[in-house]
Amino acid sequence: MEDLKFRGATIGFNKTGLVAGTTSTYTTTATAEGLINGKHVTGLAAQTNTASPTTDANTGAAFPALVANQCTVIVIGQKAANTIQFAQGSIENTEVGVTTTAGAFIKAPQFPSLPDDFLVFGYIVVRTSPTGSAFTTGTTHWAANGITAATAVQCGVLPVRPQTS
Repeated sequence: MEDLKFRGATIGFNKTGLVAGTTSTYTTTATAEGLINGKHVTGLAAQTNTASPTTDANTGAAFPALVANQCTVIVIGQKAANTIQFAQGSIENTEVGVTTTAGAFIKAPQFPSLPDDFLVFGYIVVRTSPTGSAFTTGTTHWAANGITAATAVQCGVLPVRPQTS
């Protein structure tokens, strides 16, 4: 009997070296390798301070902004067509921070649903402070005043539960 558990699997095979770039960009140091719906895909080559998408892979619309004392998670990956894509998770409130220091998590942001052709490289959790800048994925600098962007977590599939780092 054939085991069908992994039929149609979408999974990344290697670390891409994903990091937030120097502004609102992203950087990878290795070509992605993986499967989308069970088929090998052409990996997106290493990128250096490449412009981040300004529209969500799920909605095709501009990313909603975080205002003071909020957090979200941005999942980063590629399409089978070898193009980068970002998807933003839920926006959650945080504890009130102090000036430009973001507050603690009340509830971890939820991972977004992902399109069928989304090969995950990793994710970045972002929080805003009470007096810092608003944050819009793909537009705002990762290190803008009052923005706390966690170190990118590299993964080939998303963890089961929401993460705070």
